Amino acid sequence: MKVLLVNGSPHAKGCTYTALEEVAGALNNQSIETEIFWLGVDPIAGCIGCASCRKTGECFRKDIVNEFSEKAKEADGFIFGTPVHYAAASGALTSFMDRAFYSAGSAMAGKPGACVASCRRGGATATFDQLNKYMTINGMPVVSSQYWNMVHGNTPDEVRRDLEGLQTMRTLGNNMAWLLKCIALGKENGITFPEREPAVKTNFIR
Repeated sequence: MKVLLVNGSPHAKGCTYTALEEVAGALNNQSIETEIFWLGVDPIAGCIGCASCRKTGECFRKDIVNEFSEKAKEADGFIFGTPVHYAAASGALTSFMDRAFYSAGSAMAGKPGACVASCRRGGATATFDQLNKYMTINGMPVVSSQYWNMVHGNTPDEVRRDLEGLQTMRTLGNNMAWLLKCIALGKENGITFPEREPAVKTNFIR
């Protein structure tokens, strides 16, 4: 089993990475393979709603979103990490999430997911709420921890001093591992994810 951890920070080894690394360590201790997938610093365009991915199976921009989408097909769980920018996820991760869930949502549906927010002081809970909405609209079991998934600090060293935050990350990793093993055991016994009904769209304005 493998969990894909997305680092939505412009800093490859910054505070967000430090939090994700703690989650990954807990997963590895439970014999779960991990990969931290960094979005990098190149611009990530937002979704323009062209729906070409519905026909081709991938976004026409052919950038890191498509690279993630291919990895998502083989992953069993996902954790999306971001720094807090103006009480929200980073612009890069927001654009990434919009396009990844629109073009590759089917590769993640039914698989456990969670998000992690890293902040200096405030805005983490708003960011946490923002990111959870992607998973709940996509039929993904959301993995919880002992507290909201956040760490505090302005540098990686400060994050390492947030002992409660790091414990929250480890608990998240352990809970993710537990759920993945439960799902695998269920599949072995013929229990599969519920089949979805055909989507019903009801517009508010007619």
